[in-house]
Amino acid sequence: MKQILIALLTVLPMLASAQDNTWERIEQEPVSAENKDAKYLVEDAVPVVDGKVCWKTTIQTPGKSAQQIYDILLAQMEKMTTEPNQEKNSVVAIKDTEKHEIGAVYHEWLVFKKAALSLDQTIFNYQLIVECSDGKADVRLTRITYDYDVERDPVRYAAEQWITDKYCVNKKHTKLLPLSGKFRRKTIDRKDFIFNKFNTLLNDAK
Repeated sequence: MKQILIALLTVLPMLASAQDNTWERIEQEPVSAENKDAKYLVEDAVPVVDGKVCWKTTIQTPGKSAQQIYDILLAQMEKMTTEPNQEKNSVVAIKDTEKHEIGAVYHEWLVFKKAALSLDQTIFNYQLIVECSDGKADVRLTRITYDYDVERDPVRYAAEQWITDKYCVNKKHTKLLPLSGKFRRKTIDRKDFIFNKFNTLLNDAK
């Protein structure tokens, strides 16, 4: 019996140590770059239509007329022009009440990194086009350019030569390139936010 107790006392600390090491290894294991960027590396993450980067979505909203959809989205698009991230020249330029079409141009700040002594950001220029019909809205986000480093050494990038696979993804298609990659991430995130917001407004509104 004494020998059994001694054996158990010898083994238990080893088991505890093994559990602690396993826990620490799991907690400290870094997330791979591939996992972090998986959303931005999928096929057609940045679609090109007729030579232009263009995201499209159709939002189904059964029971709403074209006019109701138009009114809801027009109000939201006009609201967007006055948000804190917008430049003064953001504008809803097309308001066609007969065809139920809306067209807006936005110039807004995308912030990559903000710290006490540094701010990394770009002006994101794009067009947002909406065509409303009974029960649905067709939305396009296109004509994208970026004005970067505007306060020091301004440079303009066109989305087609900056965030597409050819210019933004490594040859193995496993990672985003460091500089253009941050533009691709922020653009996709912003596009997702806008499309999701439109969907929420159309399908939650009474």
